[in-house]
Formats: sequence, C-alpha cells, structure tokens
Amino acid sequence: MKRKAYFLMVGIASLYFQNVYGQQTENDSLKSNNIDEVVVTGVFDKRLKMNSPIAISVLKKDFIEKQTPNSAADLLKNVPGVYVNSSNGEIRNSIASRGITIGTQDGSFGYEYVSMQEDGLPITNTTYFNYGPDFFLRADATIDQLDAVRGGSSSITTANAPGGIFNYISKTGGNKFAGEVRFRTGFQGANTSGLYRTDINFGGPLGNNWFYNFGGFYRYDEGARNPGDYALNNGGQIKMNIVKKYNRGSVKVYLKYLNDKNGYSMSLPTRGFTDPKVAEGFNNSSSVLLPEVQYTQQNFVEGGTLNYNSSNLVNSKYRSIGVNWDHKLGEGWTLDNKIRYSNNDVIYNTSSSTSIISATSTALYNLVGATGFGTYNFRDLITGQTMLSVNAAAPNTGTTPIYSVNQNNLTNQSLGANSVFVTPLNLYENRVEELLEQFTINKKWRTMSFSLGGYFGYSDAARVSGGGGVSFTTLEPQPRILTVDFNGSINGLGGNYQITNPNGVAQFPGNNGVLLGFYAKQRQLAGFFGHTWDITPALTLDWGVRYENGNVKGHNTRTYLKVASGLDNNPYTLYDNTILDYAQTVNYNRTLETFAYSAALNYRINTNLAVYGRYSHGNKAPDLDVYFATNRVTTIQFLDPQKRTTDQIEAGIKAKYNAFDLFVTPFYSVLKNVPAGGFATMPDGSFYALPTLYNDFKTFGVEIETTVRPIDNFSIRAVATLQKSKITNGTFWITNAAGPQDDIKGDFSGNETSATPRAFFNITPMYSKNKFYTFLTWNYMGERQANNRNAFKLPSFSLFDFALGYNFSESISASFNVNNLFDNYAVMSWLRPGSYAEQRGTLDSFTPELYQAAVANNSPYFTVANPPRSYFLTVVYKL
Repeated sequence: MKRKAYFLMVGIASLYFQNVYGQQTENDSLKSNNIDEVVVTGVFDKRLKMNSPIAISVLKKDFIEKQTPNSAADLLKNVPGVYVNSSNGEIRNSIASRGITIGTQDGSFGYEYVSMQEDGLPITNTTYFNYGPDFFLRADATIDQLDAVRGGSSSITTANAPGGIFNYISKTGGNKFAGEVRFRTGFQGANTSGLYRTDINFGGPLGNNWFYNFGGFYRYDEGARNPGDYALNNGGQIKMNIVKKYNRGSVKVYLKYLNDKNGYSMSLPTRGFTDPKVAEGFNNSSSVLLPEVQYTQQNFVEGGTLNYNSSNLVNSKYRSIGVNWDHKLGEGWTLDNKIRYSNNDVIYNTSSSTSIISATSTALYNLVGATGFGTYNFRDLITGQTMLSVNAAAPNTGTTPIYSVNQNNLTNQSLGANSVFVTPLNLYENRVEELLEQFTINKKWRTMSFSLGGYFGYSDAARVSGGGGVSFTTLEPQPRILTVDFNGSINGLGGNYQITNPNGVAQFPGNNGVLLGFYAKQRQLAGFFGHTWDITPALTLDWGVRYENGNVKGHNTRTYLKVASGLDNNPYTLYDNTILDYAQTVNYNRTLETFAYSAALNYRINTNLAVYGRYSHGNKAPDLDVYFATNRVTTIQFLDPQKRTTDQIEAGIKAKYNAFDLFVTPFYSVLKNVPAGGFATMPDGSFYALPTLYNDFKTFGVEIETTVRPIDNFSIRAVATLQKSKITNGTFWITNAAGPQDDIKGDFSGNETSATPRAFFNITPMYSKNKFYTFLTWNYMGERQANNRNAFKLPSFSLFDFALGYNFSESISASFNVNNLFDNYAVMSWLRPGSYAEQRGTLDSFTPELYQAAVANNSPYFTVANPPRSYFLTVVYKL
C-alpha cells in the first residue's frame, strides 16, 4: 500500500513539475478570492481549500439556516462519503466515513472513528456504550459554519479520528451589532404532534477591540412519534463568547450550558423484508415508548436508591468553559492554543428495545421469577380490566407448566397469539469530567511551514449501569401498562402474588437485574509534527506524523444478587424480592501507544483547478467499553485492549468556477483489528458477554460534490458516494439457542460489509429570485447488507424534502419546510424476528435459512426508520 501511495504522488508531481518549476509568482497560501474558502479544520495552518490536499466540505450558515435537521448529525447528509443514520432522532445517531464504521445500526456506538468538534476541540474525549458526542451537540442559531473532513489528514490532526473531523464553528461578534430571533413551529407525523422552538443569537462590539456573542435555543417537541404522556424532546442550551483582538493575535473565552431531555425512536413491529411496512395496528408515526411510569430500586453499587421516571428520558447536561488563543510571536512564529474544561452528566430513564413475548411461554415468567402453577392475570393499570388470564397447569411429566388461556381481551394478537410487549427499563447514571488542550507552534520560513504541537486529554468517568425493572404492555401504539398478579404456587409456596408493583413494574430476579459500577480515568497525550512546502508556486508537499500515548486506569464493581423476601419482608411481592448478595471489584491499568502518519502532494493547475494525492496511516484506540466489559474476577486477566489501524489512499480533483464547482475524490480504505463481541442471553433470561474477536475490512469508492449554476437564479447541488466494502478477515459469534453451549464462530471473510450502501446521494435543485427561494432535496440510500452474514439486504429508498422561503424585508423572513414529503417508511436498522431471546441475539446469528423461513411465514420483526412526514414554519426577525 505504501508503494501505491508513493507512485501516486510521484506520478502527480512528475506530470506537472517541469511545467511550473521556473515560474516565480507570489505564494498564495492565504490569498483568498471570491470562489475559494479558507480551511482551518484538518490542517496545521490556515490554507485555501484549493491549496489543501484534503477531502473537505464547508457548509456555510446561509445554507444551514435553510435546513430543518432532526439532529446536528443530520446536517452531515450534505457531505459526500459520510453515511448518516439519524433515524433515532436528536441523539444516539451514527456517523461513518469511507467504510470506517461500526455500530451504524445501533446508536450505542455511533461515533467511534470520527471526531465531533465544536470550535476546534472534540465535544467529548470519552465514548462508550450509550455515551457519545451527540448527547451534547445541537444545531442552533449560534452555528456559523460546519467543516467536514473525511479521512486523510484527520489521522494526524486530531485524536482517535481516522474516519474524519466534523467541526461545528460558532459565531463571534463583529464590528456592528447584529442579532436574530427565530420562531419555529411544526406539525409532525400522522398525529400532527407539535414542535415549538425559539433560537436567538446576538453579537457585536464592546469597544476597545472587544467583541461578544450570545445565543442558544429552547424547544418543546412532542415528537414525530409522540409517546403521548410527555414530550419527546424538551430543553435547550446557552452559548456565549467574548473575543479580544490585539495587534498580534486574539483571545476567545467561551461558555456553554446544555440541559436537554431527549427520547429516541424505538423499533416498530414490521412486516415484509423486500418492501418493509409497519405492521397492522401501527403506522409510521407510532411510538412504543412506555407511558409515564416511575420505579425505585436500590443502588447496590453506591448505596441509596435509583429513581426511574420514563418521562425524564435521556437527560443530558453539559457545562463547559474554554479559551482559544492565537498569538503571533514574530519572525514567522505563531502560537495557537485551545483548552476546554467540561462537566457532563447523562442520566438514562428509557427502555431497551421492545419485544413481543407470549404469555403462554415459560420465558415470560422466568424473566420475572414467577414460574409456577396457578392463574396469571394481566390487567390494565388504569382501568383494572382483565386483559389476559392464563392458567398454568402441572404437567404429567417434567416440570414445564402447560398453559391455557382463560380470557383474552388484548389487541393486535395477529402479531403474536396471547402476546404482549416486554420492555426492560434502562437506568444509567453517567458523570464525566474532562480537560482537553491542544497547542500548535507554527513557523513560516520562505516557502515552508513547520508545525509542532501537542494534545492532552483527561477524562474522569463514572457510571452506574443496569436497571432491574421490566414492564409488560399492550401490542398497540402508545401502549398501556399491564399489572400482573398470580394466584397459585411458586416453588411450593402457595398464595396470591403481586408480580408487578402498583405502577406496573416487575423486577428481574437475582442476577438478571445486576447493577454494575464503572470508574475510569482516561489520560491521553499526543505529539505531532507537520510540514508544508510550496515546492513551486503550484506544487505543495504536505506531510505529518502523530504519536499518541493513552492510559486507562480504573475499576469495575459487579454486584451479585439473590432472591429473598425483599425490603418489605413479604415473599408474595415479587417486584422487590431481589437483594444484594455480595459485590466484587476488579482493577485495571493499561497503556496503549500508537503512531500515525500522512503525506500528500497538491498541484494547483491554475486559480480554479487543482489535483492532489494522499496516503494516510491512522489508529483508533479502543473505547472504554473494552475496559467496562471486563467486570468479573475470572475475566479481568484477559483484558488486552488492541488498537485499530486504518490505511487510506485518496486522490482528488478540485474545480471551482463561477458557473460550477466540482470535487471528486476516489479513495481506498483498509480498517483492521475491529473488535466484535456483544452480549447473548442465558436460558434464565440473564445476559453474558461474548469473547472478543477481531476483524478486517476494506472499502474503495469515489466521493463527488458539485454545485452547478446553469442560469441566473437557479443552481443544483449534489453530493454522491459510490463504494463497495468487503470483509477481508472476519469471524463473528453465532448465538443459537440460549446459553453459550452452542455458540460458534462464523467465518464471513469475503462477504460484503453490513450497513454499508454501495450508493447514496442527495441532489438539491434550488431556485431563488429577489426575495424568494425554493428547493427540493432528493435523498437516496442504496440497499445495504442487513448483517455481515449477508442473509438479506435492507432495501433502497428515496426521501424528498421541500422548502420555500421569502424575505418580507431586511428584518423579517419566513420559510416553510416539509421533511419526508411523501411519508416513506425508510428502514435504517432492524432487529431479527423470533423469540424474546432470539430478538436480543446478534444480527449475524440470523442466517439465510432463517430469513427464508421468516419470509415464508411473514414473520413480524422490528425496524427503525427515518421520521414520518413533518411540516415546519420558521419566522426570523433580524436586528
């Protein structure tokens, strides 16, 4: 691969070198013109885009303001090469670049190979299961610009991000006071759920070269898939900064406070695989989130109690203060230093994926420790009506009860005879403190620029993880909670049992409801060097190296539980019969070193046309999940974190004229040593960790970005990605029946990588004249392999977004947007059909044979799709 990169760069150089060697023109590294942009992301020093051998897209504020994204990640659909799964909503989304991906079907691991940044620093340096940057990132009126760098130099210019850098740059005050207020309302989905949002941003001079900017947003959003009892998104953020400019530089001090509650789209029952549709009784706007329910359990890790309230959803709080300092030291020397402290909390009060479970199956009663002989009654929590009554009779032989239904008043029983939804309650409390700093010293000497710098990241993370509660609900949108009682004998003790508490929450018995405590201090040190040489006025060499040393030190506490008579000393109240048996703590301290490098040649044919080639070798240190997964005394000795490596070759042609611009980037990407593990289910319903396996992938393709302006007032913007990704060395766990006894390794080498479409693009024709504009965006997503086993493909789809706007005056404007104009159900992720245990198995355990059987039986399964059709009206008042 190194040889290929060498020939690529030498070929570009030799093709043009003699043509330009004798030319003597002024170095135009920063001589901007009206059709070029200055690049500040993914480079060590500011350069024009035409002079920068990187794959970068720049989204300006006037473009961003015309959008109505569902999340900050949604904006990245306007960048080629970036696969965006934003179907979950505001949070828990997934970003992948150039096949450097994992977890794009599960928002728990959505940003592992990219750096989501604000103002040049990562939003958070810590990622692990259900904790990532988009919990703290919102697109609002304070955003001035979005820089998106794919691969390449991201391996050496930022930490742990070989897939790309996405930098959301905030507005700062100018020489004149300017401000705006935006009011947005919306009607979403078939239920016309409401959205009410206000954004503000004000900025200007304070005198004596001081400037300020203040802004943020607040919104109340019932959600396109409205849960009913509470808003799906409720909260906002405040951002402010003060800038002091002086002769030799500037200092910016900025603060941010975010307090937001967010839900995310749960998977919906679905029929059909080639043309999936929401199952009977549901529609594209349905929600299966729990109604408002409260549940209190003991905190066996830290003491006290844990209080669950479904209406609190995922409550993210982010408090940060930072300083950016640029200073000219003289004689071509400059200093750039960025530092930020943040204190973050993410409190989960939500549920894991809802599943269908039969009330005539022992699995349901095993889940809550209530397997016995007698009569079970499922009652509506609100009305008390008996919705289902099941008799469990003693068999003639064996110990498994024989079930018969006495009464069934449940809805949608075609999805599963005598079945209900089972929804485990997730309760996570995360506390993270972070200090991040990056400094760069730059020296310009003749036609060269030298950069030397360092990066420091320190994170102190604490997490209590678990949730011993589980609810049973009706098979319908905005489901009703069912209480469950039992009259009979369990383990030889007869009587009247309350399986659920008065709020309709049962308890996982014993270790099925285990709580875990994770405590880690992550320290990351990096040093980097970059060199840019304008060999001639047209030919530029750009190269750099990066060394990183990362240490993770901490401990995990695992509680071991047992069944007893509980807090109330009453064995017949099963909902509180789990108590602490004992706890064990394991300690770890691991250090990992990585070395990355990248080199490129850029040839500027003329002011409007350039070509480049680049080779990059990058690394990704494992997330904290690798350390948290090892929480048993018997397994801590096997903790062996491994770095993941990437190798990329890319070339590009950049053309920028008044009538059109074009950026075409072929690429070849290799990703190695990707861990594959996960969890599977024991026969009693508890979970066990699968041993980690490691896999390799390769992807090649081309990224295209263009804007064409064929006539006045009309333009067409298009971004497209054509690619093919392959598993070059892949082993994955196949979990069959419950328990590890028949788990086997499947070798999927040679298969196509899952969730990686061969083609995806969006095309936006726009017409604007005087005070009016309108556009229609066509988003296309090609078919994707549903799993690494290539059992079947998720189908392709098209979504259309429409907008029009009008400026009534210099101060007042309005816009109208329709997202998902034709209300298509566009599947982005799925859960396999089958029993409760099978639905929670790995996707790769779903075989082509099981797929054929599911198709023949028209079996229901679960999918998550993009939001339904929604309408938005925005009014802007500018001061």
